[in-house]
Amino acid sequence: MGDFDTEKVRNICILAHVDHGKTTLADHLIASYGGGVLHPKQAGKLRFMDYLDEEQRRAITMKSSSISLEYNDHSINLIDSPGHMDFCSEVSTAARLSDGGVVLVDVVEGVHIQTHAVLRQAWIEKLSPCLVLNKIDRLITELRLSPMEAFIRMQRIVHEVNNIVSTYKSEKYLSDVDSLLLVNTGEVIGDDGYEAIEDDEEDAFQPQKGNVVFACAFDGWGFSIGHFAEFYASKFGASKAVMEKALWGPRYFNPKTKKIVGKKAMGDGAKVRPMFVQFVLEPLWQVYRGALEEEDGSKAMVEKVIKSFNLSIPPRELQNKDPKAVLQSVLSRWLPLADAVLGMVVKHLPDPISAQAYRVSRLLPKREIMEDHGNSDVLAEAEVVRLSVEACDSSDEAPCIAFVSKMFAVPSKLLPQRGPNGEILNNYTGDNGSGETEECFLAFARIFSGVLHAGQRIFVLSSLYDPLKGDSIQKQLQEAELASLYLMMGSGLIPVSSVKAGNVVAIRGLGQHILKSATLSSTRNCWPFSSMVFQVAPTLKVAIEPSDPADMAALMKGLRLLNRADPFVEVTVSSRGEHVLAAAGEVHLERCIQDLKERFAKVNLEVSPPLVSFRETIEGEISNPLDNLKSLSIKSEYIEKITANGRCVVRVQVMKLPNALTKLFDESSDLLGDIIGGKSGQVCKSLETLRGSIVEDENPIEALKKRMIDAVEGDCSSGNAEMDNDRMEKCKKKWGEILKRIWALGPRQVGPNILLTPDRKIRNTDGSVVIRGFPYVSEKLGFIDKSDLNETADPSSITDEALLLEAESLETSVLSGFQLATAAGPLCDEPMWGLAFVVEAYISPLISQPNDSDNSIQQSEQYGIFTGQVMTAVKDACRAVVLQRSPRLVEGMYFCELNTPTEHLGAMYAVLARRRARVVKEEMQEGSPLFTVHTYLPVTESIGFNDELRRWTAGAASALLVLSHWESLTEDPFFVPKTEEEIEEFGDGASVPRNTSRKLVDMVRRRKGLPVEEKVVQHATKQRTRARKV
Repeated sequence: MGDFDTEKVRNICILAHVDHGKTTLADHLIASYGGGVLHPKQAGKLRFMDYLDEEQRRAITMKSSSISLEYNDHSINLIDSPGHMDFCSEVSTAARLSDGGVVLVDVVEGVHIQTHAVLRQAWIEKLSPCLVLNKIDRLITELRLSPMEAFIRMQRIVHEVNNIVSTYKSEKYLSDVDSLLLVNTGEVIGDDGYEAIEDDEEDAFQPQKGNVVFACAFDGWGFSIGHFAEFYASKFGASKAVMEKALWGPRYFNPKTKKIVGKKAMGDGAKVRPMFVQFVLEPLWQVYRGALEEEDGSKAMVEKVIKSFNLSIPPRELQNKDPKAVLQSVLSRWLPLADAVLGMVVKHLPDPISAQAYRVSRLLPKREIMEDHGNSDVLAEAEVVRLSVEACDSSDEAPCIAFVSKMFAVPSKLLPQRGPNGEILNNYTGDNGSGETEECFLAFARIFSGVLHAGQRIFVLSSLYDPLKGDSIQKQLQEAELASLYLMMGSGLIPVSSVKAGNVVAIRGLGQHILKSATLSSTRNCWPFSSMVFQVAPTLKVAIEPSDPADMAALMKGLRLLNRADPFVEVTVSSRGEHVLAAAGEVHLERCIQDLKERFAKVNLEVSPPLVSFRETIEGEISNPLDNLKSLSIKSEYIEKITANGRCVVRVQVMKLPNALTKLFDESSDLLGDIIGGKSGQVCKSLETLRGSIVEDENPIEALKKRMIDAVEGDCSSGNAEMDNDRMEKCKKKWGEILKRIWALGPRQVGPNILLTPDRKIRNTDGSVVIRGFPYVSEKLGFIDKSDLNETADPSSITDEALLLEAESLETSVLSGFQLATAAGPLCDEPMWGLAFVVEAYISPLISQPNDSDNSIQQSEQYGIFTGQVMTAVKDACRAVVLQRSPRLVEGMYFCELNTPTEHLGAMYAVLARRRARVVKEEMQEGSPLFTVHTYLPVTESIGFNDELRRWTAGAASALLVLSHWESLTEDPFFVPKTEEEIEEFGDGASVPRNTSRKLVDMVRRRKGLPVEEKVVQHATKQRTRARKV
């Protein structure tokens, strides 16, 4: 791997929606330049990179895998990635190790939701993308489009993909679902309408510049504009640059004057065609029709094209009885796919040196040290490391820095038995521990600086490592020895002794040191690389246990191995002691269960029905935001609870937060955790990794504060349209006061619920003291400064210092009660969602005689510790006030994109109706018989959705799900008919059927072992009078 200069190395990944042809394209690249590991006749059929049995059976890629190709003195490390949304974590790991991405789009199906996702991932990781329009043969053979119609379709797709990229560049806070709904794909363009789509100089993909390839991976052909421009430039005596520009867009060739002109100069003739149609698409259409259609003169059409382009094809291949074989032999020699794609990669995608120069701000963001730690030597060395990564320094003296994006398991028997110098290797020692030698874990890594050697000792840094903290953070730093280095060739591994910067490598020997990802460094004084961004979270959870309890130890070992082998799976133990496995979706979950049964645990398993998460909130659809804010005023309703010893009275009020603010808190939980946890004071600038939503030049705290203000102002302005400016200003002013009173967030200190400090207008009365609290979160977010903090001091005349000190000490009890309440709501012990609580806790002095200290101690012991009493009272009051304010259940929603032929639309809508789906948009894909339907589908209803959809539509419909948002159910779980109309519709209270909300609440309560109100005997009369059969 040291034979190539770093300038001649390219690290690329193939990105696309599922079934758009990534692995087929990779097959042709491997067959042409993979060193003979795949025969060209097997390309497209073998799917070389899908070497797992499950991948071959399902015909989809499930993991990212790498292979090294050699093309024109260049070394190309190609990573094939999955297109299914369940395996999008593998896309993240592939994107981190690459410098460029080849984005595939099926010209028949067009841009889909995963295309948006991979383009966004490329933008977040600062990859340079190229575009391949695949499956052009389907336009000819299936849709039967004319060359002109095909040109308009291709132009529209290029324009749409450019729109997506420019949207991500200009709109920082856009999610995949929002962008999919934003981009208008339904525009209708006539025969001349393509002229309106002009290529902008800022567009990411421009065919005339050569970074777009038109291809058919299955038949093995592809071309860029430059291929035809070179041929026609020599034929017409024009320059190649002029022909490249003319062959895309509204340019026409005048055969009389032999000049390239605009449309106006050509007139309005019926046969006027752009040059791309006339000189590129029409010869291609002639070859297809000549080879596949049994008509007189069809062979002559193929021979005419062969003669025009000076192709040398053996007569034996032209006389083949199979027309498809003739077609492939002509096109693969005329327009070789591998040359077109790899030529574009070498020319338009950057080498590691130029790529790392601009990617370093994403990989190793500059840290602004707010405090002087006195460790100038550490900081100086860390800066040297950063500069080495920026320059991609591959010298032996440079610090060796690498990033491991994932660990993957390989059966030990498949490891190479001999080293790079022919020595026999012992692959069964050391790094996996006893009993785990059947599976060996390799690290999928990229070297960013220096040279890595087999046998070298290196430091393994976790994402939380801080070189300034020294010995206090030793658990985040480990030292390991690299047992072996391998060059990856799909499923094969080639041992190498050393690897230079800029290359991708597999490393053995880190199995015991890395769980999922880590930074490798030859020096302690190095900041860890920024964390990877995943598009979705593991939402589908199941509880698993062995069929035979004696196999529990094997299951525990298998879960440990699975957790390390899959970058996205989460293994936890629930509060009830269950082993919970969380996966991204049904396909991902099935693969994890199968790996456990067959590879890692090798035991029979019992798998529970999916454990779907819910949230709990209150009814809050108020048209006037001011009315909502009044629920926190002093005079509004509250719930009161008193501790057992009678010393503390707790009053709680609740208000529903605006949806935009709740969503912001939920999405920014990691950032809020870092800010509230105090990390922002030391290394504040490293937090832009969160969903790629914050620009690196912007202070993340200020950006979050601004977004919070925008959310509440948007809520004020989105209220009643008749709301005048004075009331709007009053609403904004009230929100400004509330944002200065944020004491804590919950649950787990970072959730979407807030605890507010009591109103400053409340005065201590009757000798009692209010627990004031402190607006800690508001201070961390910059809503209040020191002068505001001084104003919050209580100007009370209370002189009982002991009582004041006791009130201060009980602040943690109030916080703990709030955290417990928000973690388990009153409906079914699910976390609360989007609620603001005000807790007023009044502490009364202990009533006892001066010399009666023994009695006071006895009283405190009688009712339990006072701090625990306050905590319980706060928790119970928070839950009770939610029950009082019409509680509602909140369920997760998937954004679902469906594609189905017209004849199966009825069956598809029937399935959606049974699953409570809400249709957002439906449109017909122009030029194809497919309908695209966008819906929102509840997570609870998604289990088995794909199977039912395929069954009812005879396999013609396909669906892709991505987690979108949380949505409150409008139904009241405690609904009882009261009005005459309701009683007439639903009957009296005894016979009211349970609504959807109540069914879901009862389902969760039953699963958790909580009491459920239900009739044990449903039809007592029938049971009593049943005939006795003797």
